[in-house]
Amino acid sequence: MNNFLKFALSLLSLGVITANIALAQPGTNGHKKQQHIKKAVWLLGDWQNKTAKGISTESWKKLNDSTFLGKSYVLRGADTVSAEHIRLEERHGNLLYTPTVKNQNEGKPVIFTMTTASAEGFVFENPEHDFPQKISYNLIGKDSLMAEISGTYKGKQRAIKFPMGRVK
Repeated sequence: MNNFLKFALSLLSLGVITANIALAQPGTNGHKKQQHIKKAVWLLGDWQNKTAKGISTESWKKLNDSTFLGKSYVLRGADTVSAEHIRLEERHGNLLYTPTVKNQNEGKPVIFTMTTASAEGFVFENPEHDFPQKISYNLIGKDSLMAEISGTYKGKQRAIKFPMGRVK
């Protein structure tokens, strides 16, 4: 066997070995590890804020390793004045926040993509949405968080904060 053929076979063997080692490593088989969603585990559970205007509640449950499901609603007396279902999902290395609000956007979900992430908070944005264009969650303490929606509304910057305490 000539030297060139030996060299080519050696390279081919090395490539096959390297590929097999890489495929055996977690997160390298074509699926990215769920990193961002793991930072959001503090969000799981029930959160609430009571004000003179009503009671805001947000509940989060883990569906699987890449998806959390949330629901949010505001009660005024016995009336539910707003309600939404939320999907927090890691897909292809991106964390997506997708709310569906009855009587808004024709009942269709709107996708907000994570633009900032840390162990204490997240920012999701969709500059094409009417309002809000930005949604953020920040862990204030073990049992408190601040959610905020913000963006341009009728030509003016607007931000609405939702302080919440852990219920469960």
